[in-house]
Amino acid sequence: MGSLALFRLRPAFLVGLLVGACGGAAVLPPSAPSPLLSKELPAFHRPTIDGRGFDTVLLRGKPVVVKFFAQYCEPCKKTLPAAERLHRDNPDVTFVGIDVDDYSTTAMKMTSAYGLTFPVIHDTGQVLKGRFRVADLPVTFVADRQGVVRWIGGPGQTERDLEQALGAVSAQ
Repeated sequence: MGSLALFRLRPAFLVGLLVGACGGAAVLPPSAPSPLLSKELPAFHRPTIDGRGFDTVLLRGKPVVVKFFAQYCEPCKKTLPAAERLHRDNPDVTFVGIDVDDYSTTAMKMTSAYGLTFPVIHDTGQVLKGRFRVADLPVTFVADRQGVVRWIGGPGQTERDLEQALGAVSAQ
């Protein structure tokens, strides 16, 4: 691989490549506590705010990122742009945002304000928030290709943590 081609690789892939080149397996960063860790990602089928359907059952074979957020959440304002950047840099990973605000219009405003290009679901009645046992925001679930939750990022997560988690599940 030429040196110029290396710069075109996605960041998460580079993390896995560099860790693998050092002789070890890609390592996940420390995870926030959750009863869903190492369990199957809760399945759901919901309409997105743009009217399309989103079904987690159809995602087997791809890493998945489920990002919960809300307008009132100050840390979300930092993690949403990072999630968007990583979504653009990792087209082999499926991202979905779950907005837990009271109104779908707020979810639409958040999507527009942060230029989110991944699907966003308004969690009417906070059903998904309950199913995922979300207590604090923001929270991000990363599932591997088999649909198992391998990492959970809580309010203290960094873009680097999410990038490292993506590298680890992508390398599997």
